Amino acid sequence: MRKSYRIKKESEFQDVFENGASVANRNFVIYTLKRDQKHFRVGISVGKKVGHTAVMRNQIKRYIRQSLLELKPDIDPQADFLVIARRSANQLDMAGTKKNLVHVMKLAGLLAESDVTTI
Repeated sequence: MRKSYRIKKESEFQDVFENGASVANRNFVIYTLKRDQKHFRVGISVGKKVGHTAVMRNQIKRYIRQSLLELKPDIDPQADFLVIARRSANQLDMAGTKKNLVHVMKLAGLLAESDVTTI
């Protein structure tokens, strides 16, 4: 994803975290905040409890980024959102990550129900 699609600043992370609505499933938590902008922005957080090594955490982040890239046309452009991986996310492969992200994003209202087919 290009830099314009990312939330990188701590202040922007905190704004979405404190003022946004949260939705979760077993593997991911998503905080969403609606804004007036031309495309969505996403922040990804994978803590040390999820993967003890940087290699594992980076692999989970790559899976999340690739899933979001594939879902890009269907994501609400007015949204800023944070994807926070839970501990059980380290046991997912690419297909499982995408399936779980689609599920939690539909719960959060970021995807239309009929727009996305799971895998």
